[in-house]
Amino acid sequence: MKTVFEALSWASSYLTEAGRDKNAAELLLSNDTGMERSKLLASLREPVGEDELYRFKRHVEMHKEGIPIQYIIGKEYFYGREFFVNDDVLIPRPETEEVVYHLLEKQKLVFPAEERLSVLDIGTGSGAIAVTLALENERLSVSAADISKEALQVAEKNAKNLGADVRFFQGDLLGPFISSGEKADIIVSNPPYISEEEMAGLSDIVRFHEPLHALTDGGDGLKFYKRFMEELPLVIKDKALVVFEIGYNQGKAVKELFCHSFPNAEVEVLKDINGKDRTVCAVIK
Repeated sequence: MKTVFEALSWASSYLTEAGRDKNAAELLLSNDTGMERSKLLASLREPVGEDELYRFKRHVEMHKEGIPIQYIIGKEYFYGREFFVNDDVLIPRPETEEVVYHLLEKQKLVFPAEERLSVLDIGTGSGAIAVTLALENERLSVSAADISKEALQVAEKNAKNLGADVRFFQGDLLGPFISSGEKADIIVSNPPYISEEEMAGLSDIVRFHEPLHALTDGGDGLKFYKRFMEELPLVIKDKALVVFEIGYNQGKAVKELFCHSFPNAEVEVLKDINGKDRTVCAVIK
């Protein structure tokens, strides 16, 4: 196993036999050699250094055991930017990019004239949503909260690396902002929404390696949306936009929660690129 081609061939076969994605081999070798994928594939007959090969073999073994590639290489891309990730945070996903897109489009319609808008990202994790919003729209003054101190350290690192002006607070749900009396124009959250029953159907890579408290509420998956309905009146301004990421089968339930708690709210359930319910947008006046 001396060349790029031989290393990739070995890793692809090894991972396929273990039931893993063989394409992980390219990502790992690209990371361990410092070569972009295009250059890697143009260098198939080139030798791989001993140190690089040692790291590569160790990382392939880690992925075979179920550790996500993103945790091994320490990064994932979100909205075209590179975010640092580790096992203290969920790995950012394409579905959440769609949530961010819908928020950015919706805020133009709801707040067409306001010069500055305050945004709260609740359960920020890696900071992917908060950092992206701050960088995509300079009108947004973004604050973010998470109950996990370790997650906040990751989020703060991403904000610094990417040059995003975001304020971070540690606390449970909207607690930090209720305590300070702060009011917001926009609330966004991707809370733990996978039900305890659905957890059993997730891949072992997700179930055993991503932070459990960020995946599931340990019940029906609606616990945090119900808590939001109780806490939202304490932090929203007279007009507010609330945007939630939801599970594929939760659109009706979350919409009903909004309509019950805020009878005058305009609530919309939006589907993702796969045609599944993914985003709930509510305009509360």
